[in-house]
Amino acid sequence: MKVLVAGADENAIADAIRAEGHEVTVLDIGDGESLENADIENADVYVLTEMSQATSIAVAKDHNPSVRVVVYAEGSLPEFATRQADLMIDPALLDPEAVAEELA
Repeated sequence: MKVLVAGADENAIADAIRAEGHEVTVLDIGDGESLENADIENADVYVLTEMSQATSIAVAKDHNPSVRVVVYAEGSLPEFATRQADLMIDPALLDPEAVAEELA
């Protein structure tokens, strides 16, 4: 599975997903250029780790409408982004290993 992780990965979700055997690309910022360079068109999952980058969800979906969007961050998404996110998880509720295991 090809996974893109965008944002400050303070909870090490990228490492946990990689440990499950998936191909992981980490991006500091999920803007259009970064997502294109990371091959969002062929990604299976887009994991966002910062609520401040919520607009990147729409950008990812524009490039790949079938990408599954997982938000792994504290706080609330703006309403426009909640409609496009498939799963929202608070790191205080589930550790990165449990989330990575469920992505498979």
